Amino acid sequence: MVQAFFWYNGTLIQGNRIDLAIDDPGLLYGATVFTTLRIYHESLDHPLTSWNAHCARLLHSLQAFGWQLPEWERLRQGAKTLLASFPVLRIVIFPDGREWITGRPLPEDLRERQQQGVTAWLADGLEFRRSLPTYKTGNYLGGWLALQKAQLLGAKEAILVDDRGNWLETATGNLWGWQDGCWWTPPVAAGILPGVMRSQLIGWLTQKGLTVQEVTWDRELVKGFEAIAYSNSVMQVIPIHTLLNPQQLLRYPLLTSPLEQLRSLFYT
Repeated sequence: MVQAFFWYNGTLIQGNRIDLAIDDPGLLYGATVFTTLRIYHESLDHPLTSWNAHCARLLHSLQAFGWQLPEWERLRQGAKTLLASFPVLRIVIFPDGREWITGRPLPEDLRERQQQGVTAWLADGLEFRRSLPTYKTGNYLGGWLALQKAQLLGAKEAILVDDRGNWLETATGNLWGWQDGCWWTPPVAAGILPGVMRSQLIGWLTQKGLTVQEVTWDRELVKGFEAIAYSNSVMQVIPIHTLLNPQQLLRYPLLTSPLEQLRSLFYT
């Protein structure tokens, strides 16, 4: 049996238990911010790892909440300690600046999902809304509940919506739709997480002279998409071929050429 280990508050700890006070706000209220990154070539400085962008997102949230900043060098030290053993790191910051870093492997079926796509479920209940959606906080209950329900229905992912039924994001990533020769993605102002991978892809597509439309995804727009996908820092780009929708089952083809526009970022 492989011994589990993680980094917490400046120390590498063997085991799979963390010691928190019973009145810790991170435990009681999910009062933490976090980011999840994929390590490329075992390097924090690799462009696709986007270490600085992930730290900037943590900093933005901490400053918005008025929380204490972590010791950034110690945070980097913890990440470097774990990256040789794990391709995926989850970095959590508590309100008092403590850092907690855990690692995990890539999903075993990642290649299959990337190539064959997945089925998603439209999570249209109030219980599936994310708290403070433009921030990646430890209170991720709405997204987690949506993903659990999707899996019970045989889907791999859930799509969250607002009170008007507009599509926002998936439980774990940002949405992309292909139509009229360009990519469309919901705007941050709609109440979504500004994902690090989303920002990378927008920058990459723009650099290539391709158009990205940031508009609200209402019911009419989504019916016209020729293909859809979602992205996050771990999974890269995952096509969605089927949407389980209470009103209408939607199917989307896996268009090779448009999807390659998104995937080409990872070939650099």
